Amino acid sequence: MSTTDPIADMLTRIRNAVMARAKSVVIPDSRMKRALAQTLQEEGYVSRFEITRSGRFPMIRIHLKYTEDRHPVLRGLERVSKPGCRIYAKKAQIPWVQSGLGTVILSTPRGVLTGREARRVGVGGEVLCKVW
Repeated sequence: MSTTDPIADMLTRIRNAVMARAKSVVIPDSRMKRALAQTLQEEGYVSRFEITRSGRFPMIRIHLKYTEDRHPVLRGLERVSKPGCRIYAKKAQIPWVQSGLGTVILSTPRGVLTGREARRVGVGGEVLCKVW
């Protein structure tokens, strides 16, 4: 099954799994999705991810992270740049999420970076999503 926006599909699957209090979620594999999953893991929103082969195609299994009283660490995910309306930000215009408590994820010439890393490196790029 082909989707118009695979990144939005990934974020929706993660959002649905968090709302259902699932332990993990499985999504189709791609390099961009791996980079997003890696960034979510480095920022502490998910516990880990792994590449599995179920059937003919490789899949990414993302293990979600919860607090001790079963509240999700990942409170919100929002897709910013869409296929019909791409949103780009220069290094000085990288948005803040939740007054710095959240994370913005960008696709830059240096790879997929958080807003904090992109400001430090001094690059801008396509604003993929906001996470808090």
